Amino acid sequence: MTEKKGFRLTRIYTKTGDKGMTRIGEGQQLPKSHPRIHAIGSVDEANSWLGMLIRSLQQGNEVNQKQLAAIQDIQHRMFDVGGELAMPGYQLIQEEHTKAIEALIDELNEPLPNLKNFTLPGGGQSACNCHMARTVSRRAERTIIELQESGEAVNEPLLKFVNRLSDLMYVLGRHCALQDEGEVLWQASAMTEQQT
Repeated sequence: MTEKKGFRLTRIYTKTGDKGMTRIGEGQQLPKSHPRIHAIGSVDEANSWLGMLIRSLQQGNEVNQKQLAAIQDIQHRMFDVGGELAMPGYQLIQEEHTKAIEALIDELNEPLPNLKNFTLPGGGQSACNCHMARTVSRRAERTIIELQESGEAVNEPLLKFVNRLSDLMYVLGRHCALQDEGEVLWQASAMTEQQT
């Protein structure tokens, strides 16, 4: 494949990965088992689930256009999270990005009924996609914390953003389920009820 000016990706395969190595944004080569690469990969996976969710929301009527636009912007910022992790010392995520998530959480949560039991993933396609995005973003958060605990610097606004993203996915999942098939509430087994 020949290189062309003006494009970020000029060659799709570099053969660096053939020996278990990969190059991050600043040009440094790291083994694919490095905590930074785990974090970047988990963020990428979470972003893929956000894409699935957005597609589902576009086909349904669980959210309004303003809410959909906010979720689409969050997906772009999640790409920034991956970019920031690929360029140590660089900061893309700001406090304002987390505040935007919090505002959306508050808007979606306000009309929801109080929870009287645990909820299970379910309640419609969009709700299920929310729960997948929630669990994968929680894993991404854990891998970022592991990166930080390994001695690598991680910007505090990034950690807050990813933490709040999974909160949003939980609330959005409840919202979507109530717009569709209804929430799936956990039912205790007879043995559990006898012990309480």
